Amino acid sequence: MDQKSLKKYRPYPQVHLPDRTWPDKLISKAPIWCSVDLRDGNQALIQPMNLEEKLEMFQLLVGIGFKEIEVGFPSASQIEYDFLRLLIDGDHIPDGVLPQVLTQARDKLIKKTFASLQGAHEAIVHLYNSTSTLQRQVVFNKGRKEIIELGVAGARLIHEQAKQIDTAIRYEYSPESFTGTELEFALDICEAIMDVWEPTPENPVIINLPATVEMSTPNIYADQIEWFCRHMKNRDCAIISVHTHNDRGGAVAASELAMMAGADRVEGTLFGNGERTGNVDIVTLALNMFSQGVDPGLDFSRINRVVNVYERCTKMKIHPRHPYAGELVYTAFSGSHQDAINKGMTALELTQSGLWEVPYLPIDPQDVGRNYESIIRINSQSGKGGLAYVMDHEFGFKLPKEMQPGFGRVVQEVSDAFGDELSPEMIFHTFEKEYLLNANGFALKSFNVLKRHFERDEESSIAEVEAVVLVKGEEKNIHAGGNGPLDAFCTALREELGLRFVLRAYHEHALTQGSSAKAVSYIEILDQDDESWWGAGVDTDILVASIKSLLSALNRSAAKLKKE
Repeated sequence: MDQKSLKKYRPYPQVHLPDRTWPDKLISKAPIWCSVDLRDGNQALIQPMNLEEKLEMFQLLVGIGFKEIEVGFPSASQIEYDFLRLLIDGDHIPDGVLPQVLTQARDKLIKKTFASLQGAHEAIVHLYNSTSTLQRQVVFNKGRKEIIELGVAGARLIHEQAKQIDTAIRYEYSPESFTGTELEFALDICEAIMDVWEPTPENPVIINLPATVEMSTPNIYADQIEWFCRHMKNRDCAIISVHTHNDRGGAVAASELAMMAGADRVEGTLFGNGERTGNVDIVTLALNMFSQGVDPGLDFSRINRVVNVYERCTKMKIHPRHPYAGELVYTAFSGSHQDAINKGMTALELTQSGLWEVPYLPIDPQDVGRNYESIIRINSQSGKGGLAYVMDHEFGFKLPKEMQPGFGRVVQEVSDAFGDELSPEMIFHTFEKEYLLNANGFALKSFNVLKRHFERDEESSIAEVEAVVLVKGEEKNIHAGGNGPLDAFCTALREELGLRFVLRAYHEHALTQGSSAKAVSYIEILDQDDESWWGAGVDTDILVASIKSLLSALNRSAAKLKKE
């Protein structure tokens, strides 16, 4: 940025609050939540929602657990008015859920707002007028006294209208652009409004202090909230609410610090949809609390459904890296991350603490209805740990640790050639092709244990086997003895086919349970050049699986010789 451009801007003033207390506070309980998706969020859409979409969104919000929902600006447009009537006349508002309606401090708009509320059991009427220094000067050309008179006149009319309607009315006032307003003046106008409404501790008003434009770092906003809470009279007669926007990208942090500074209530939207860069994202804010063991009072256990309804109704898309809800947020491509997640998941299965402690995953994906299958995904940046996780959790193959680097190299070659993410099915197909179906050199046609004799210890047991092995398609009958069937088969391969190798490692485990269960065997050999090769074999007979595994390793070794 050039110096000439920089001179157009100046630092946001700090609040003199040397004895601020909010930095030592913790968020230990959920605020009162108010969704403004149907008003602030809707007005920010390229194509605003129609009545059906608004109703679906309203029902989603109720299902999540919102008790206060700003349903619109009924005096501003006919569809806003019609939607509120649809909710009331169709009996779509459950007991305990308060619809909130917004109005400016203008007589005609206030009267139309109350007309729209006829028949509702209870509701919140939200009055606002702009108080910022800049707007007083360049938009309204009014002084402080005139702005207070405007707000007070609106408050009086609302108070009078509330007495003429059967609906139980709760009051809310917002000094719009609070962050652009002198603190003393914001306090003066809010207290003047409260004097009209005469709240009590049993029937408090909502004083909403919006960061209509985010103009400072979150800590300064927290200072403003703490200053306001300290200085207002009759603090116990007010619910302090915050409504943050995301112009600087700090709306979530600003709301969190504001709660620490004394705010009781938060207005926001799902996924932060709102004017310009958006409102505070309530999904992120609530699940941040959840990740700290604090009940947010909102249910996001089916996050995919929330995403689907939101995207359908708003025509907006959730970014794949959006906190908690994005397609890729429980996914690791980095090899080191994958390895750490894999080890963390394994350790979690063994521990009895009940605590979620897995590297790189702040919450258990299952708690928001996501599946473990999506945690680790494979591309050219991935490592052996991620592959091991996919093979285990998707297909039941617990690859020996020593085998994983070799398989990782095989998959990386495939990924580099493919140029994109590999699905679990593609990974398994690669494993199958490389290890289970690689019969270009050797393949087993038949195998029999002729006799087996056990001595007093296993080392002195004797077995005799015969087999038919296909060598490049040609049948070879082999026969030998050894101190076990696998050892005898190895001896036959060496003596009758002239193969030179050493059996180095052996692993096995069941793939499935039941009478028809299959087993998998993994075998490592050292070839004549002392190079390591792993093979794998699957069969209902573990002995046959081990024979297939040995031939798999030999085939992979032979393939190397062909390339040379």
